[in-house]
Amino acid sequence: MRLTKQLILLALMLGWTSWTFAADPAGAASAHGAGDAHAEHHGLPSAAPIVFNVGPLPVTNSMLVTWLVALFLIIFARIAMANSKEVPQGAQNFWEWMVESLQNFLGGIIGKELVGKTFWFFATVFIFILFTNWLGLVPGVGTIGWGAHQTGTAILPTFDHLERPLFRGGNADLNMTSAMAMIFFVCWTVWALKSNGPGGFISHIFGYRGDAQGGMRFFLILVFIAVGVLEVISILFRPVSLSFRLYGNIFAGENLLESMAMMGGAMFGWLVALPFYFMELIVGLVQALVFTLLTAIFTSLICSHGHDEHHEEHEHGPECDHDHGHDHAHGKTAAH
Repeated sequence: MRLTKQLILLALMLGWTSWTFAADPAGAASAHGAGDAHAEHHGLPSAAPIVFNVGPLPVTNSMLVTWLVALFLIIFARIAMANSKEVPQGAQNFWEWMVESLQNFLGGIIGKELVGKTFWFFATVFIFILFTNWLGLVPGVGTIGWGAHQTGTAILPTFDHLERPLFRGGNADLNMTSAMAMIFFVCWTVWALKSNGPGGFISHIFGYRGDAQGGMRFFLILVFIAVGVLEVISILFRPVSLSFRLYGNIFAGENLLESMAMMGGAMFGWLVALPFYFMELIVGLVQALVFTLLTAIFTSLICSHGHDEHHEEHEHGPECDHDHGHDHAHGKTAAH
């Protein structure tokens, strides 16, 4: 069941990128035309170039990378868990270690019960973002394609950039990060309504909490309503901040690598960019953690109240029954 949810989530994220570009193919085409007109442009373009079309659906180079990552993760997970053993070895050992470590890590932050309900989302997002970020650092991504411009001399030519690279970092495309952010927003809404109910959801945002009386109580109710309006605005902007944070860091990192390679020239470009490759490996891991942690914390903030009350009743209920039974038995002993 959890694997099915993860596959559905991957399909939704990949489908979102297809839908956004299909909705505005002219924009992507105009961006590509602008790149042809300005041959001196350096750096990664903001719009992902279209590689080919599948019917009315334009397929960009960033979409190809996300498809490759999804295919790799699905095949790797299937192979690793095909013949699972009680004592894991090889790929099964790595896969179980990664999933269990992530589950324990999130469980210590938002609680084991909430993780049990939402871990399928957080695990999929973290693993997908991590491998997508790292695949964007593989040599050939961004450097193999069409439209290379030659500079330098005839003896020592250099190629400053490609207009249409075959591959591009998946998260260097705002459509990909927006897809994950919007899907989280939908999941967050569903989890919040399930945990609190419609009335509890509204009360959690606008409800007054306190014991003031008289005019002060009325004033504080107005204050809480105003704070609730600000909270709604903050909630609506969360997908924007999540998508732009991840996109901005990965987009800037890929431009940095290209700039460093160009500074080193044809002979030493790889050497100048090499230290930044190690930095981008860390950035890719950190950004995957940041996106996952923020979505987990946002979920905990709206679900923790109902979760804690249910957990407290479930945890202390048997103890109360046990204590009551113990006191009742003690009373009968005393009566005898």
